[in-house]
Amino acid sequence: MPLILDSSPSPSPPLSPIEPSIATVRRYEHHESDIVIVGAGILGTSLAVTLARQDRSVILLEKSLKEPDRIVGELLQPGGVQALKKLGLRDCLEDIDAIRVKGYEVIYYGNGVEIPYPLNAAGDDKSESAGLSCGKSELGNNGGVKRPEGRSFHHGRFIQQLRAAAMREENISLIESTVTNTIKDGWTGQVLGVEAESKDGRKDVYFGQLTVLADGYASRFRKEFIAHAPVSKSKFYGLELIDADLPRSMHGHVVLGEGAPVLLYQIGTRETRALVDVPDGTSSASLANGGVKGHLRNVVLPSLPKCVQSSFERALDDGKLRSMPNSWLPPSTQQIPGMILLGDAMNMRHPLTGGGMTVAFNDVVMLGDLLSPEKVPDLGDTARVKQQMRKFHWRRKNLTSVINILAQALYALFAANDPQLKALQLGCFRYFQQGGQCIDGPVGLLAGIIRQPFVLFYHFFAVALLAIWLVISESPVYRLPLTLISSVGIFWKACVVIFPFIFSELRS
Repeated sequence: MPLILDSSPSPSPPLSPIEPSIATVRRYEHHESDIVIVGAGILGTSLAVTLARQDRSVILLEKSLKEPDRIVGELLQPGGVQALKKLGLRDCLEDIDAIRVKGYEVIYYGNGVEIPYPLNAAGDDKSESAGLSCGKSELGNNGGVKRPEGRSFHHGRFIQQLRAAAMREENISLIESTVTNTIKDGWTGQVLGVEAESKDGRKDVYFGQLTVLADGYASRFRKEFIAHAPVSKSKFYGLELIDADLPRSMHGHVVLGEGAPVLLYQIGTRETRALVDVPDGTSSASLANGGVKGHLRNVVLPSLPKCVQSSFERALDDGKLRSMPNSWLPPSTQQIPGMILLGDAMNMRHPLTGGGMTVAFNDVVMLGDLLSPEKVPDLGDTARVKQQMRKFHWRRKNLTSVINILAQALYALFAANDPQLKALQLGCFRYFQQGGQCIDGPVGLLAGIIRQPFVLFYHFFAVALLAIWLVISESPVYRLPLTLISSVGIFWKACVVIFPFIFSELRS
């Protein structure tokens, strides 16, 4: 339960400029600041730096400042790299053995197709209208345009770089403490700050004009402020392969076969991450069949490229297998006075497309503008902050709705478990084989570069129509009536896959 302050509210004088040294004293001795941020992860730390550079006083709370050890949050798409540069944090990708990522290799039952990040989507405004007609791209290989690149890395190393950047900011106090509750005004319901407990058991309170809760996918505050809960139907099981020989260097790999998808990508000079999606109730992962390790050894291992199998088997024998739930949580508007819920605490999508960090950094870019001192001089002005957060909810959709919907729809196709989805999966692979805008458009969306939901809608149903054409063209004439019925089923399944996610994004 949140701590409720029942004292009668009193008007507060307008804020006057505060010298950094005085602000530091307020933060450490009186635990008061302009903004309290809970969670020194991807979003919380970058937001703290952004606001601090706008001369806001920031208290950043994190339960553990040890280097995190996670199996996701390791691939930053080009759209995320661009956002990181806008935030002035691009140097955080240096000195962590990060690997350049030039695109993807999709392997469908042993056949591969390269999907490089597009030439005609360099991240400027012009790229937002790219990616509609399939065929040969208008820009040739000698067009003089550099392809955008992503980065992959050890998640913990990157987080520590971000935290180091935060600690260099005079306007930030980074404190190791576990937040246990919010503090509310008993008269207005406004969130005034948080209660926290240090490692030695000492209880503290921290106050800010605005409180940001960015405590990740396992948020302890989500239930209090959001009506709907995350939905998880599968888990990623992760292995770290040593000296793996990938089919295509500096590319993420998606391996498709009889089961759910497998992701392979380098996270260091010698290390490669393998993520295996295991849907709930997978029979080959039952205890009778040897559990998840039995599934990985008997089902997944034989489906991998030959060049990867030995390193995958060695990692499996080492026994260092970890898991992470794959969750879906649509975004929601922020209407709680004095508080904002952000990051994975507010919005999640399947990590198949690696879009989480790209969403987070672009959210911070937008928040840095909407909550800037020029637009919100006083973060205690609740009405103004709520107005800006309504703008935030809708403005972010050009990017986040694309990444959210794409992640869920692509996972439905790549983890196909019925004939209609299998047909759509084949249609998707054949679509990629067309080349040109048939890969530039989809990968531009995935990369966070093309930011037009209509482009996603166009390509998704182009895949559906191609899948239908493949079924019709490969069926004998005498089966035409059944083929037409099957075609209707494929189109219906495509609608069932994508429209619920579109509607969830339209919900306010």
